[in-house]
Amino acid sequence: MTLLLKQIFGFLKLLNSDTGTNQLAAGVAAGFVLGMTPAFSLQTILIILMILFFRIQIGAALLGAFFFAFPAYLLDPVFSKVGELLLETESLSSLWTVLYNMPIIPYTRFYNSLVMGSGVLAFALSPLIFVLAKILIQKYRVKVVDKFKETKFWKAVKATALFKWYAKYDSLYSV
Repeated sequence: MTLLLKQIFGFLKLLNSDTGTNQLAAGVAAGFVLGMTPAFSLQTILIILMILFFRIQIGAALLGAFFFAFPAYLLDPVFSKVGELLLETESLSSLWTVLYNMPIIPYTRFYNSLVMGSGVLAFALSPLIFVLAKILIQKYRVKVVDKFKETKFWKAVKATALFKWYAKYDSLYSV
């Protein structure tokens, strides 16, 4: 539970900082794919490698995966129907046979209708999630953060010795 709280507070800190919106939005989109697809498959490993190799915010991805996993359970019947539709399409049966006989591809578990449906929909919707997250982050920074920094409460908090100590500590020891 403390790991989740740490990720939430870290994400809120990043939302309020000057961190690029692309990194945060990519993290949310990666978390969307991680949360929507079943764990322990080749797709999960691929997304984790993308997070590590590219400038994708890990905290946003973990937080997104946590929060998108709950709606994924509700959407399992939809994912299963989409997977069945794709797997039972007669014109694609030779493709599935070739893919199943390849050395690494069966580890994606594409032959499972739930995995196929959730994977296809998650990867297809992830660009939309990226754009939506980027727009929401930009609006949040303009409407919420800027307005909050103008309040008397925030100005009073910034004037306290405790806040000045925290700001100094954070600038010296934050990673």
